[in-house]
Amino acid sequence: MEYTALLDATGLLCPEPVMMLHAEMRKLSAQEVLKVIATDPSTTRDIPKFCQFLGHRLLDQAQDGETYFYWIEKKQKA
Repeated sequence: MEYTALLDATGLLCPEPVMMLHAEMRKLSAQEVLKVIATDPSTTRDIPKFCQFLGHRLLDQAQDGETYFYWIEKKQKA
């Protein structure tokens, strides 16, 4: 899947991946896509909730062993 920016949060534990995700999303323009790579299993709960709460679109998520991947589209400005 195409993406504009990459956030590698491997090796980081909650709440660091979501804090970094929040900072990276601020840098993107509306409808740009951020790919997140994480190893903390709590991201499977935290990242979808982050997207729902802030209105970003979780385009896809996948898992390969103990590595988690997320593609998040930044919401349009209100």
